[in-house]
Amino acid sequence: MIDHMSISPSDIESAQLFHNAALEPPGISTVMEVRPEQSGGYHGIGYGTGGKPFFSLSSDSRRVISNALGGTGIHIAFEAESRAVVDAFFAAASSEGPPDAALVTRGPACHTAP
Repeated sequence: MIDHMSISPSDIESAQLFHNAALEPPGISTVMEVRPEQSGGYHGIGYGTGGKPFFSLSSDSRRVISNALGGTGIHIAFEAESRAVVDAFFAAASSEGPPDAALVTRGPACHTAP
């Protein structure tokens, strides 16, 4: 099951205005925000319901990627019931040799479902 997704638009402020308006009718709102001054450059805006973000906008001034579209990509996180499942997922995906090593990552930000 997908736990959350994040996109990195080229202009996060404009994207925030758009998503605030577009997500209001179905009852989705901002449930968290991390500002660059709080994190050393990362800006994340999490949208969701019931206090849990499941869709985010993100920008990170520390990460510069030259891209014709101007964004830095998409992040999709799958829910896992344990760290062992995360490790097994990582091992299986890594054994297939993804064309872009950045497609399969894990680290301190990996977490399991409550």
